[in-house]
Amino acid sequence: MTRIFMPTSGPEDWKRFLAEPEKHWKTGNSAKALAYCWEESGDIPGEIRAVLARAPALAEIEALFCIPEHQVQIPGGSRPSQNDVWVLGRTSHGLVSIAVEGKVSESFGPTIAEWFKDPSVGKKRRLQFLCQELEIGFPPANGLRYQLFHRTASAIIEAKRFGAADAAMVVHTFSQNDDWFDDYAAFLAAVGVPAEINGVSTKRLGCGLRLHLGWVHGAEKWLRA
Repeated sequence: MTRIFMPTSGPEDWKRFLAEPEKHWKTGNSAKALAYCWEESGDIPGEIRAVLARAPALAEIEALFCIPEHQVQIPGGSRPSQNDVWVLGRTSHGLVSIAVEGKVSESFGPTIAEWFKDPSVGKKRRLQFLCQELEIGFPPANGLRYQLFHRTASAIIEAKRFGAADAAMVVHTFSQNDDWFDDYAAFLAAVGVPAEINGVSTKRLGCGLRLHLGWVHGAEKWLRA
């Protein structure tokens, strides 16, 4: 994977980084809503800042850079975890790695039972690694969503790579009905923290990192972008 990143000149530049641009780049879909929201902000959007600030360690966060569709390699397989946005930020406590998952009405993908059916050696290695990073017992509950495992692990992996004190996984949803919040809440319960709409929960990991998990509403207007 290249280590060279190109700056964007507007939200339409985000389209070319998508795995399936023609399928996902549509008005009302999360990819386009997220791109227009983040580009207008030019930084971490205000609604995310407001929620993260509820965690004392993340107050007054400054974004050093934000990368659309940032890929993070995970052991056990050739496919990376592709974050909708990844942010390296800074607070008075140090650096913070933030993995952002954009949503509207789409699900968090397959459950563990679906993804781990007749698993290969690589899948076993990957799921064991993810559970270790998240401090969740292996094997995890079948009904949990696999995407939340690797997206959260992405934040932790990059936090370790950059020597950050904090890692955060944020679901930035533009759904006005909080679609799929129950799946997010079930995942947080497995991690050992409560879930809250427009809220953030924090867990201190055994490695010393503070892990923050947040669910944040984006404005409805971005569904018309």
